[in-house]
Amino acid sequence: MGTNDSGHADDPASANTIKSVDTSLSIVKALKQKQTAKVSELAELTGYSKANVYKHLNTLKAQGFVERDGDQFRLGLGYLDLGGLVREQLEGQHSIKPKIAEIAEKTEEVAQYMVESNGKSVIVFKEVGHQGVSLRTRVGAHLPIHQVASGKAMLAFMPDERVNDIVQRHGLSAATENTITDSDALSDELAEIREQGYAANRSESTKKLFAVSVPVMTVSDEVIGACTVSGPTHRMKDEEKASQVIEILRSVTNELELNLAHS
Repeated sequence: MGTNDSGHADDPASANTIKSVDTSLSIVKALKQKQTAKVSELAELTGYSKANVYKHLNTLKAQGFVERDGDQFRLGLGYLDLGGLVREQLEGQHSIKPKIAEIAEKTEEVAQYMVESNGKSVIVFKEVGHQGVSLRTRVGAHLPIHQVASGKAMLAFMPDERVNDIVQRHGLSAATENTITDSDALSDELAEIREQGYAANRSESTKKLFAVSVPVMTVSDEVIGACTVSGPTHRMKDEEKASQVIEILRSVTNELELNLAHS
């Protein structure tokens, strides 16, 4: 089998890519996983030689994307600048942030705004209400879309072809015994979400966590994100509490959609 100019085998998945960039990004992802690591640890994780890993780390360090402390490497603040810029460029972000804060204040729980990117549900804004339980998820986290309420809320209003593409690409992995892992079951739940207008996460991503989410739509009925409230199952499953949270989500999301439509 031949190779293209970037050094990859001639197959559709690797066409028009640059091998050295793939290598750097693999090292960055491994460093993200480890948080701090030695060259030898990153070489073992990625399968690249220590000499190759070291050269890429030095290049990234020179550009401010990796920092070094002795023989330990960690990600640098260069990514913070990029992440902030990406969020600033999000359409309507100046309207979204205060609405997520309003949801957190009114529900007293954790409120988040999520968007779909590359088949994952990505946290863009997060606010913690008075009773909110600190979650391990952070702004920028990419979550399996079928495991979380926001992801299901967005999937429900996507074209079937897009949903099928995401499922085929990422699969339906299980995080808990409650996670949907069957495509037919997922289709049934998405139909239910479309009918009721909100999605729920019943300990499907994290045990003892309950979340509800409402999609954010454009005037042309295109889903662009989702507003979510998460909290402990014992509190959020209470029928009165859940109803209040859903009503707050619907009300604030409707205001947000109007703001986005006229911004």
